[in-house]
Amino acid sequence: MSRTTIRLLHVVCTVGAPGLCLTVPATTQEIINLPAEDRPLTPDFEELYRVGSATGADWEQFGNVRDVGFDGAGRLYVFDNQADRVTVVGPDGEFLWAFGRPGDGPGEFRGADGLAVMRDGRVVLADMGHRAYHIFGADGSFERMVQMAPEPGAVTITDLLPDPGGEAIFSAVGAQTLSASGVTRGATPPTSKPVERMTITGDEAIKDTVAEGWLFPGGPWPRPVFGPMMLAGVLPDGSVAFSDSSAYAIKIARPEAGVWRILKRPFQPIRVTNRVIETATERQIRIYEARGVPPIVINGENVALESPRESVVDYFDLVGFFDEVSIVRGLGTGWDGEIWVRRHGEEPGNDAGPIDVLTMDGRYIGTYAEGEVALPAAFGPDGLIAFIERDEMDVKHVVVKRLRGS
Repeated sequence: MSRTTIRLLHVVCTVGAPGLCLTVPATTQEIINLPAEDRPLTPDFEELYRVGSATGADWEQFGNVRDVGFDGAGRLYVFDNQADRVTVVGPDGEFLWAFGRPGDGPGEFRGADGLAVMRDGRVVLADMGHRAYHIFGADGSFERMVQMAPEPGAVTITDLLPDPGGEAIFSAVGAQTLSASGVTRGATPPTSKPVERMTITGDEAIKDTVAEGWLFPGGPWPRPVFGPMMLAGVLPDGSVAFSDSSAYAIKIARPEAGVWRILKRPFQPIRVTNRVIETATERQIRIYEARGVPPIVINGENVALESPRESVVDYFDLVGFFDEVSIVRGLGTGWDGEIWVRRHGEEPGNDAGPIDVLTMDGRYIGTYAEGEVALPAAFGPDGLIAFIERDEMDVKHVVVKRLRGS
């Protein structure tokens, strides 16, 4: 492992005054080169409980498990976006309480999506219909509504990431879209994929940019097949780890400081050839044949898909292919500063490849081999992790485990 520190000077020139430029104080950016050879990790998890069943108790007959999260007491929060309900489960898997329902009033949902669970048990949900964030107390009672920061264009909801301090949430432009409204005429196209922090202590959210992610030509929507995804996770000190390119470069940014550390492994992206395209097409067709054709959102509009083969071929023709296969396909962050990085599999079209475990200070812990471990849907205190899985009837349920030794 090697470390390189560079200092970046920012030069700002005054508009209308040629030659009048100011040099802004330098920022230090550390580049850490991690080993190329994988160090095998052995999965060592203790299963604690699982919830969600078509034949289970009434409270766990979820319509669709959209997202999950933990609070500091180890309670699990399950957001069912089909029922517009959040179910809270205790550390032993017992039902505690539930809240949320559709409607137009305060604390009622008109298009809720995205879940952020604060460490003190407060819950934040974005609502496209209200164009606001619902905030619920640690007991599930509705506290207040915070209007989204005003901006032109479509309302797009991606994963909400809780600030450990409890005063804000993070999101990343270009991340997987959970839901979106139509595009407003005259909206300015984005020039980057920013990681944003929304302070939610007032009546209206205050948005700040933590870091500017790289925007590929024509991005961020629709993203071409194999194109780089915007993936982000929040670290214990309030920094954000993210990946925004096809390379293996995990960037760590801090509010008001930008990117200050980059973790790299010396992997080279695979070039996209006709054979790679054919293999990826057939793989996606098999997935659609097994699970059905899901709806997709392109430029904020729902696009109906037909048969599995026609759907895949038409969609791939519409969005096109990136010229190389992006290495990083998933990212998650733990409460102790671990960064889980999922790479593509041996087959380039397989997003569920090996998972590297890094630390925010730049250490490489090791790698879970492809197929051994899924990327957790949520991390919690004391080594808690949650996975959203499907049973033999293709019904989603949640499995909670603990990393042994945590």
